[in-house]
Amino acid sequence: MHSTKNNLHILYEDNHLIIINKRSGDISQGDKTGDKPLNNIVKEYIKEKYNKTGNVFLGVVHRLDRPTSGVIIFAKTSKALERLNKMLRDKKIQKTYWAIVKNSPQEVKNRLTHYLKKNHRNNKSSVYRKKVQGSKKSILYYKTIKKLENYSLIEIILETGRHHQIRAQLSFIGFPIKGDLKYGFSRSNKDGSIHLHARSIKFIHPVTKQFISIYAPTPNDVIWNACK
Repeated sequence: MHSTKNNLHILYEDNHLIIINKRSGDISQGDKTGDKPLNNIVKEYIKEKYNKTGNVFLGVVHRLDRPTSGVIIFAKTSKALERLNKMLRDKKIQKTYWAIVKNSPQEVKNRLTHYLKKNHRNNKSSVYRKKVQGSKKSILYYKTIKKLENYSLIEIILETGRHHQIRAQLSFIGFPIKGDLKYGFSRSNKDGSIHLHARSIKFIHPVTKQFISIYAPTPNDVIWNACK
């Protein structure tokens, strides 16, 4: 199911859930910038589509960093939100990410284990090989799926969900994500995005118990298109 309304790219919708392909630049929910968040845009869409009066319930199940694009789930009922939150905690929702990185990892597949510590002042995570005070163990798996001239397309599965985890860990081993100035890439992308995309999400529907598998098309730009 793909439809576009109000600048929303809707990948899936039923009575309980709505799954969006987030554009880079959109914020998942309100922050100190005061910019209109994606959850409010989705609420407006629901209100208009179903002629709802009063407040619309919409639960934010998980977030994506502002410059990141891709699949994001919102819950339309409190029952769905509660169950999805538990599924996330129990690692019952499988998310796959794609990243375009500088250079090409020697190992085609690898498991990365580091310790990440978030600095709230600069909204950045530092990476350590060993545990330090305030750090959290961070594990991801990656594999290279395509090599371009100056970049590689890497697929990532997270075992832990830490602040800026993919960005920080890949940069730490020498493969910063294209456009990600914060984590060591040499120049920004013109639109402020980074080439990190939440590619797919798979889970058992919290209410209907059907298996849901959703893929989000990558943004339309030269480098993403070269990966097709």
